[in-house]
Amino acid sequence: MKSYYIYILQCSDGSYYTGVTNNVERRFYEHQEGLIDGCYTHNKRPLKLMYVKEFSDVREAIAREKQVKGWSRKKKEALIRGDFEKLIELAKKHPSTGSG
Repeated sequence: MKSYYIYILQCSDGSYYTGVTNNVERRFYEHQEGLIDGCYTHNKRPLKLMYVKEFSDVREAIAREKQVKGWSRKKKEALIRGDFEKLIELAKKHPSTGSG
């Protein structure tokens, strides 16, 4: 069974980038080396891999990526820290408009 992953990178300017892949190591290398022309991260290196979540269904991974991309910085940081109480609190204050 193939695995798919969402990941969050922290850019050199402190911003976050959320993506989806089937190979986190390869994809992080591509981002870190600037091999993806036009990508948000291209001029924001060096990068730090902050969060990874595995999925067995590519559609579920893509839906989660879209959801997290729509989140506030505070919600992303709570997810990265594993602070699920804070994440729930923030979700109640600012519900996500994305699917999932």
